Amino acid sequence: MKTIGIIFHLVGWLAVPGLAAAQTPLRTADGFAVPQPGHEFAFPRDFGSHEDFKLEWWYLTGHLFTDDGRRFGFQATFFRSARGPETASAPGMAFGAGQLFFAHMALLDVASGKYIHQQRLNRDGWDAFARTNALDVRNGNWSLRMTDVTNRTMALAGSVNGQGAYQLMLTPRQPLVSFGRDAVSRKAADPEAASYYLTFPRLAAAGTVTWDGVTRPVRGEAWMDHEISSSQLGTNQCGWDWCCLQFTDGREIMAYRMRQKDGAQDPFSTLVWVAPDGRLTPLDSSRFTLRPQRIWTSPATGAKYPVSERLETYDLAGRPVVYTLEPLADNQEMSGDRLAYWEGACRIRDAAGAEVGSAFLELTGYGKSLDLNRR
Repeated sequence: MKTIGIIFHLVGWLAVPGLAAAQTPLRTADGFAVPQPGHEFAFPRDFGSHEDFKLEWWYLTGHLFTDDGRRFGFQATFFRSARGPETASAPGMAFGAGQLFFAHMALLDVASGKYIHQQRLNRDGWDAFARTNALDVRNGNWSLRMTDVTNRTMALAGSVNGQGAYQLMLTPRQPLVSFGRDAVSRKAADPEAASYYLTFPRLAAAGTVTWDGVTRPVRGEAWMDHEISSSQLGTNQCGWDWCCLQFTDGREIMAYRMRQKDGAQDPFSTLVWVAPDGRLTPLDSSRFTLRPQRIWTSPATGAKYPVSERLETYDLAGRPVVYTLEPLADNQEMSGDRLAYWEGACRIRDAAGAEVGSAFLELTGYGKSLDLNRR
């Protein structure tokens, strides 16, 4: 039954309506590249920037601990957004306007519940860049670069409004994986709503955190996504609930619930189990549910976020399992004048209430419909 169950999950995932039938265009109407089935990744080049695509981000989250058990959660995301394929050479266009770089940094001190965050936006060349031949991105004094291509070790430097900072070395503990079918991660029926989705599901983190003027050595674990696309949402979608779960037994789950405007879960939602050796077992939208357990209302934006969610799905033997994502603090909203969403460090509890790992939960489109296509 175990083998039959796994095959059933795989077949179900491949049978999402329209997944194989829709023709994938090479370009969007405004000239940006669209992720193509069968793409073969080439490294270290594909760790770098892809300027023929409209949207790209390098996203890191993690849980850090001091020697005496003090706990921090962190987020560091570097975004690249292209104005248009022809913008860089357009007459009269301002220097650096072809590529825009924005970045988000956040740090949570679990003991006090204090959460700090910051957003930045810079034009290409104005103290921000993303190399095209290797992983090397920067926005001001925030940076992420691969320092060892063989071991794929990365150095991350971030700070938040002069209130906190981190300097981390990140080393993969598990293989790099690519989510999606035939190299493409689909997000909607529209074949343009897709990405190349590369992930390091478990990174060993070591370095320092500076908080309240005190710098402390820390160790922990992190997750890293690198997504490359020109559109992330379909016309009937308003946002997503995304989560990454890192279990103490070495397994992971990545799941996203694409939300339709009527509140329904889109059929292109997916969940993927990641084994310690990098083997992937995807489940389709019918095989998992994210159910809100508690709502928190942001005093900054008025958005109502389901900051605690119950994940109901099936393990690799086809048995039903239930996990609750419990936030380490309610107020983990990345709010600003450009974009507001909830990005929270969580603990994982099983059906019996035992703590079985750490997670991050991302909630977008709750304050207003998220439209990355126009950002």
